[in-house]
Amino acid sequence: MKNKFYTYIQTLQDQICKGLEGIDGVAKFREDLWNRPEGGGGRTRVIENGHVFEKGGVNISAVHGKLPDSMQKLFNVGEADFFACGLSLVIHPKSPMVPTVHANWRYFEMYDTSTELSTGERKVINSWFGGGQDLTPYYLFEEDAIHFHQTCKTACDKHNPDFYPKYKKQCDDYFWNAHRNEARGVGGLFFDYLKATEEQSMEDWYNFVTEVGNSFLDAYLPIVAKRKDLPYTAEQRTWQEIRRGRYVEFNLVHDKGTLFGLKTNGRIESILMSLPPHVQWHYDHHPEIGSEEEKLIIVLEKPINWV
Repeated sequence: MKNKFYTYIQTLQDQICKGLEGIDGVAKFREDLWNRPEGGGGRTRVIENGHVFEKGGVNISAVHGKLPDSMQKLFNVGEADFFACGLSLVIHPKSPMVPTVHANWRYFEMYDTSTELSTGERKVINSWFGGGQDLTPYYLFEEDAIHFHQTCKTACDKHNPDFYPKYKKQCDDYFWNAHRNEARGVGGLFFDYLKATEEQSMEDWYNFVTEVGNSFLDAYLPIVAKRKDLPYTAEQRTWQEIRRGRYVEFNLVHDKGTLFGLKTNGRIESILMSLPPHVQWHYDHHPEIGSEEEKLIIVLEKPINWV
């Protein structure tokens, strides 16, 4: 399964980068290959200073080795070895009319260090999938949120009608800036610890997670195409940078993926590529009552059923 999923995310990285380069029309992804001293490595691709995208990264990695003490405590296990691979992306457009997007799809295995199978492999004592995709607009176009969520729901419904409402709620709960008491964006899907059950094999979960991964470009690119050439003012750009500050706060304070990368000696440049290049923090900032900026804030105060 780990080889199958790693092959999948390599192909998906190529597809997503090609799609984003196509709609930008100017910028190309720069690629860095890197190795992790404790085992494994990755392929980081970053796009900057384009016609549409100010900064973005579409990264894959596959790392392995001894599970760090901090992660042993998190998973409530003793000494164990692990393998983790995934694709993680964050795209920050230049225009405040185009939303930021984030997505991640990952697979994790944990091994019994005392047992070796006849094949030479170690015994897998736990494995699961995780991931999701979510949208963070700076100006609210309700039809964009509806399109994004409908694409997510269509992917989920091919596997189980219960998946979309369940993973949509988990997304709303997870991407919540608790210290600000507001959502990071308008949500999407979030799932973790998708393990084999009587109803769902790991193969079933693989099919579901890859369905969601394959839906990403359909969910995002039509929104970019519709909004990328809209005019905007310097004041609207300032608002975008203030809201980006909230994005940074979430990633550094709450995000589990950032925490995992930092605690497993991941590549810092790849972990922090999610941070936008231009951000502002204004003291005690509040948008004007009745403004388009306030309209966004009101929507972020509680989850909305977009479809």
